[in-house]
Amino acid sequence: MGLFKEIFSWWSGNTWGTRLTIARQGRFIGSDEFGNRYYEQIEGKGRPGPLGRQRRWVTYIDLAEASKVPPEWHGWLHYIVDVPPTEERYTPRPWEKPHRPNMTGTPEAYRPPGSILGSGQRPKATGDYKPWRPE
Repeated sequence: MGLFKEIFSWWSGNTWGTRLTIARQGRFIGSDEFGNRYYEQIEGKGRPGPLGRQRRWVTYIDLAEASKVPPEWHGWLHYIVDVPPTEERYTPRPWEKPHRPNMTGTPEAYRPPGSILGSGQRPKATGDYKPWRPE
């Protein structure tokens, strides 16, 4: 299914064109715990990226979803840090939670109290609401 998906789908982001770009211009930097792979443009190959720097990109293990990039790799992809997490020991701060991708549209999505899809009871109306009526 992998080869078929690369030929006929663009929504996964990992197409033959991406594979060709990686082979010609990319240098593998590392991968994260989700299996996403990170690349950097080889010096002198292709056009430079933003602000004249080498381009950096990610190929996702499944659907291309930007929220699947962990914080340490996000910093490297966006030129916030120069050293990739593979060359530097990244230690999360004590207040940081483990990375979770965007759960919108899944059963694990956040549903606030009173939401139609939430499991809790909706609070009773207080009577201070006055609907707008055209005059």
